[in-house]
Amino acid sequence: MELRQLVTFRMVATTLSFSRTAQSLNYVQSSVTAQMQALEEELGVRLFDRLGKRIALTDAGKRFLPYVEKILGLTEEAREVVTDEDVPSGSLVISAPETLCIYRLPTLLRLFRDRFPQVKVIFKPSPYEELRRRVSDGMVDVAFVIDEPQRSTALMVEELIMEPLLILVSPDHDLARLPSLQAQDLDGESFLLTETGCGYRVLFERALNEQGVHPTTNLEFTSVEAIKQCVMASMGVAFLPEVTVAREIAQGRLVALNWIGHSFHVHTQILWHKEKWLSPALNAFLEVTRECMSKSPTPVHS
Repeated sequence: MELRQLVTFRMVATTLSFSRTAQSLNYVQSSVTAQMQALEEELGVRLFDRLGKRIALTDAGKRFLPYVEKILGLTEEAREVVTDEDVPSGSLVISAPETLCIYRLPTLLRLFRDRFPQVKVIFKPSPYEELRRRVSDGMVDVAFVIDEPQRSTALMVEELIMEPLLILVSPDHDLARLPSLQAQDLDGESFLLTETGCGYRVLFERALNEQGVHPTTNLEFTSVEAIKQCVMASMGVAFLPEVTVAREIAQGRLVALNWIGHSFHVHTQILWHKEKWLSPALNAFLEVTRECMSKSPTPVHS
């Protein structure tokens, strides 16, 4: 196996397109096809299913991908070890869910780019249920999550910012007229929820179940922005981090409800594998992250 084949395989696995891979890596498409055919012949398995104009990873390809990520990661580490460690360089692969992509990371990524332009940051958004696995498998260097405090035997977990969570309705919703909520006020309401696996959705559903609250419907969204628009259109009740709705509340387009005896919060956290080499680039990224998001971070693992 050649490193260039592995780089090409990773890009094809990401884009699921030979043509987009060729554009990204500055190859002609026939070169991408030839590299993948040679890799499959050497391994003796099919890595991709060709489905007309589309391709998909086979089971063998899915099993192969984490090892490719590890090999390329070690290659990058080896290159950085023998270069000037005083100047962070190389690349970092970062991942986070949509909420943090929009509301927490832009300032951080801009500051890091300005201070360390030699480091290439590759950003890969991920659904909640995939984030920890991708860090564990070495597919990303660091991931951000917004969740209840985490403990892990394999990952380092650093809490950064406490994130208050709010129950939200539109100003013309019946619940907006109440000075405070009792559990029975929420019974039978329609809830507009984030995707399965989202930490703060789990927190809210647990509280509802403990109080015997039964929604009439649960509509699930992958986009916080879509939830906000639907709530403002009076389609139901949402449960979102305060940072995502501060502007709409200030503008009077959303109303935060006070559920008596309940206050909710999670934390924005950063994760990385505890056995991962802390390269100059990764160390620099962690320091800038702490500067942007936390005054006194405390990494934890068990």
